[in-house]
Amino acid sequence: MSTSSNAIFTGTSRFSNDFQQVINRSVAIASLPISQLTNRKNALADQSGEVASLQTKFSSLQTALQNIGNSTGLSSLTAAVSDAGIARVSLGTGATPASYSLEVVSLGNATNASSAGTLARVSDPATQNISAASSFNLQINGVATTITPAANTLNSLVAALNITPGLNVQASLVNIGSTVAPDYRLSIQSTNLNADTLQLNDGTTDLLNTTTTGTAATYKVNGLPTPIASNSRTITLAPGVTAELLAPSTTGVASNITVTRQAFLIGSALSALVNSFNSAADELAKNRGKGGGALTGNSLILELGNKLRSLSAYSAGTGTIPSLTSLGITFDGKGHLSYDSTVFNAAAASNLNAVSAFLGSTATGGFLKSAFDVLTSIGDATHGALTKAGSAFQEQAIAQQARIDASQARVDQLRTNLQAQLARADAQVAALEQSYNVLSGLFLAQQTSNQNK
Repeated sequence: MSTSSNAIFTGTSRFSNDFQQVINRSVAIASLPISQLTNRKNALADQSGEVASLQTKFSSLQTALQNIGNSTGLSSLTAAVSDAGIARVSLGTGATPASYSLEVVSLGNATNASSAGTLARVSDPATQNISAASSFNLQINGVATTITPAANTLNSLVAALNITPGLNVQASLVNIGSTVAPDYRLSIQSTNLNADTLQLNDGTTDLLNTTTTGTAATYKVNGLPTPIASNSRTITLAPGVTAELLAPSTTGVASNITVTRQAFLIGSALSALVNSFNSAADELAKNRGKGGGALTGNSLILELGNKLRSLSAYSAGTGTIPSLTSLGITFDGKGHLSYDSTVFNAAAASNLNAVSAFLGSTATGGFLKSAFDVLTSIGDATHGALTKAGSAFQEQAIAQQARIDASQARVDQLRTNLQAQLARADAQVAALEQSYNVLSGLFLAQQTSNQNK
């Protein structure tokens, strides 16, 4: 309320205290609606706070649901190689549980070329070059590219070769001399494992000699008799499954590569979902029955309760895993879920693919898609039930505060008016009292004078 409501009436008559009581009582009666409005505003604040608590609980539930999706996705997969010295496996999008056999026949090698020994000797690549030309012509498998170094030095030539896009070569410096008498040569290596032809010409002279002719890497997959050739030691075994070849296999001996899903991650995620579900259910229960919370009796509690139950009641129909019960998750009828890891472990050991199929994903289908849609209808930032409820309570609280401010303004005006009116009355009474005192004094004086005669 306004501080002006506490102003004290001051008067000069002996009735000024009575006038103050009149003002206080009138203001108190006029302020009764403000107390009611304030109580309603406080109730709206409590309701908004409870909606925020529910939003936190249901957001945690949605996160737990997404974590189940992660537990059945790429992060749940692991790859193992029976001979880790032969290959290193990496997993990416599209990988699925599977088994492969891999025999590395040859690692292959890249084509290498270096500047000829008949060229100018370079002892300082920062100031010298193998040719005085300002530009060069690089030919890779007959395709020519002009190379123009920033300066006429071997360092600049190497840099120009490496920054030119699309060449698929790597240039470097090699000292074939001693530390005291260095002899730097230009070395160019193909980045592909192919029998490439490499030549660098300064306009009049070929500058490179081929030192190694490249060959493709070769390997066999799943016992196929014909080797597969690759221009890279990183090969693709299947969508999302790549292997880096590290060493040739013993002739005729293949290494086993297995991609498996870690079932315990799914079990942990399901357990976390149950805990989040029960936490949301407990928050709803606070707003039911006698002595319930701020949202007791609000239809939102019934709506959210029904949506929670719909999560636990999801069914895939017939099949190996038709419901959550098959994964060890049961509904006790009192609003809580329970999780039995023994049941889940048995289901996962029997048919993990069926478990993954039942769960599905939040985007495509299965339990996760169904549950995700339900939770989105609750917590969506624009259209969710909780979002709408929270916004409604906030709008009502703002409107309630406006009513309080308007009522307080009327009360303050009433006090001001009463003080002005009673101030005038008090002044009149004080004047009458003064007149009375004067007349009374005169009367007493006259009476005394008469008695003395």
